[in-house]
Amino acid sequence: MMTARIYQRMKNAMQSGRHRTDRWVLEHEPTEPKRPDPLTGWAGSGDVRDQVRLSFPTLEAAKAYAERQGLAYVVVPPPTRTLKLQAYADNFR
Repeated sequence: MMTARIYQRMKNAMQSGRHRTDRWVLEHEPTEPKRPDPLTGWAGSGDVRDQVRLSFPTLEAAKAYAERQGLAYVVVPPPTRTLKLQAYADNFR
């Protein structure tokens, strides 16, 4: 049975804003391990579902899609945001 992972995108290190972090992503779990290509040395496999990444506006929409397609899915909870509140004057203490 095919399994999928549903998670909420995190902000990457090069991003200052939170654009598209409210979207939910569905990715298929790999069915075979990646192996190096003998000619180029690049890692790859015969599993093309690894290239598919679907985006949904809500968690419920992602779950509904997975159930409609007959996919077993695992929901990864979104990370908690921690704010580091400090004042400019803290730099001189």
